[in-house]
Amino acid sequence: MTDTTDRNSGVEGGVGVTALLVAAARAIETHRRDSLAQDAFAEHFVRAAPASAGWPVRGREAPGGDANPLWGRFARYFGLRTRVLDDFLLRSVRADARQVVLLGAGLDARAFRLDWPPGCVVFEIDRPGVLAFKHRVLDGLSAVPRAARVPVPADLRADWVGALTGAGFDPAAPSVWLAEGLLFYLPSAVESHLVGAVDRLSTGGSALAYEAKLEPDLLRYRDSPLYTATREQIGIDLLTLFNLEPRPDSAGALADRGWTTSVSTPFEFTHRHGRGPLPEQNDALAGNRWVFAHKPRR
Repeated sequence: MTDTTDRNSGVEGGVGVTALLVAAARAIETHRRDSLAQDAFAEHFVRAAPASAGWPVRGREAPGGDANPLWGRFARYFGLRTRVLDDFLLRSVRADARQVVLLGAGLDARAFRLDWPPGCVVFEIDRPGVLAFKHRVLDGLSAVPRAARVPVPADLRADWVGALTGAGFDPAAPSVWLAEGLLFYLPSAVESHLVGAVDRLSTGGSALAYEAKLEPDLLRYRDSPLYTATREQIGIDLLTLFNLEPRPDSAGALADRGWTTSVSTPFEFTHRHGRGPLPEQNDALAGNRWVFAHKPRR
């Protein structure tokens, strides 16, 4: 992760710019005829940041359209991931949880676009610069959240637990946690600490979803179409942002603490929904996994 800041947009460089990449992908997905997820706010984030103002927000604006590795296949991946995690969050709050915690929330607009049941509170944890940019764009749109929304300005490498509980989070109440596109940017020790903190703050009936990369040698995919297109078209070298340390077995750690866990490939959900990326040669998505965990009531 990097500490550089885009002073014009308020979005921090490095990982902050990847939040704009996901927003652009969500905008493209929103305008597809066979869209899996709708995010009417996404294109406004993209247009408001100087770093991404010229990026496509519709498929027809991308060179080559859907055949473009970045704005076609990679954007499809983000659209599918958005839908799968939307569904997970809504199932969780319709069951037990009423507290939603978005870890590294970035430009996630779920508090504004999902149909939350009454009584839900959405906590959005991210660095102050990212949240300030997000607030400016949403305020300019007069956007109204569909649940109680509590921004929590905090760095996940610092005392985010204190910031979260200080913002009103109740560890005694069931919660659902989301770490979307986050953990592989963090040092292994920080990931382990984060997962342990989620466990300590979660009572029975809570749930967690996160994305992991199981590929032990990410550099082998340096010349994959996804990474090459991202470098060449928008100047983001994802492999310099990912933490390349060996990753901890967070799913195993949760299971040891009594959680039930399941691990899926994105391609399983492609088959389930009938659209999304499928495996290909030299595939940078080959090691991606989506992990879903539930802490049973005792």
